[in-house]
Amino acid sequence: MNWLIDAISDLVAQAVIDLPKDVEDALKKAMENEEEPAKTQLKAVLKNIELARIHKKPMCQDTGTPTFYVKLGSDFPYKDLVEEAIIEGVRRATEKVPLRPNAVDVLTGKNSGDNTGRYIPFINWEIVEGSDCIITAMPKGGGSENMSTLKMLKPGVGLKGVKKFVLEWMVEAGGNPCPPTTVGIGIGGGADIAMKLAKKALLRKIGERHKEKKIAKMEEELLSAINSTGIGAMGLGGKTTILDVHIDIAHRHPASLPVAIAVQCWANRRKSIKIDKEGRVWNID
Repeated sequence: MNWLIDAISDLVAQAVIDLPKDVEDALKKAMENEEEPAKTQLKAVLKNIELARIHKKPMCQDTGTPTFYVKLGSDFPYKDLVEEAIIEGVRRATEKVPLRPNAVDVLTGKNSGDNTGRYIPFINWEIVEGSDCIITAMPKGGGSENMSTLKMLKPGVGLKGVKKFVLEWMVEAGGNPCPPTTVGIGIGGGADIAMKLAKKALLRKIGERHKEKKIAKMEEELLSAINSTGIGAMGLGGKTTILDVHIDIAHRHPASLPVAIAVQCWANRRKSIKIDKEGRVWNID
C-alpha cells in the first residue's frame, strides 16, 4: 500500500511543480507575439515556471483543490486500494511539498489542514478494459474556479446562443481567473453532466481539437473571439487572453440546453501516471 501512496504523493508534487510542456510552449508563443506590458507579464510567468522546477516548489501559492481522474482497468489487481491511496497520497504531499491546505468545512469554516475532507480529494472514476490504472491529478485553483459557471439556455438559441453566452461570460470574468486561461466548455446532458464535461475537457492538450469538425470549428471561433477582447495576460491588456478552448458535448433533453464553463488559470496543471498489474509505475503525458 505504501508504494501506491508514494506514487500518488509524487504525482501530486509533480503536478503543482512542473507545468505540462504544451501549456508552457503556448505561453512562450504568446510572449513572443505580445507587446508591452503583456510581454513583461508573460516573461514573469515563464520565469516563475522555471524557478518552480529549479527549486522544486509549487509554481503558485494556490496549490488548488485536489481533483483526480482515474481510468481503472476492470482487471487491475489493486483497485480496492486506489481511493485510500489517493487520500493518503494527498495528505503526504501536503506535508512533503508542501501544499497549501485548501479544504474548508462548509458548516464550521474550519480548514482540515491536509487537503482532505468530505468528497475531497474529488475522484472521477471511469471503468475501462484491461489490467492497468491511469491516474491523472488536476490541481484546480480557486481563483479560476470562481470564474466557472453554468447556464440552462433555451434550445432555440442553438450553438450561436452558446457562443454568445461564453463570450459574454469571459468578458465579464476579465482578469479575475489569472489569464491567459484555458477554457473548458460542456454542452448538453444535464446541469451536472455539462460541468463534468467542461472540467474534463481541460485535460486535453493545448491545440488538440474535438473530433467532430463542427465543434472543432466552434473552438477555433471562440478562441479568436475571446482573444480579440484585448483583456490580455492578468487583465493588463494584450493579444492573448486565453490559450485555448476545449469543448465536449452530450445528447440533451429536448427542453433544455445546458452550457457549463470551466476556467483554468495560466497554471493549467495536470500530470498522469500509469500503473500496471505488477505494480510498476510510469509517468505519462
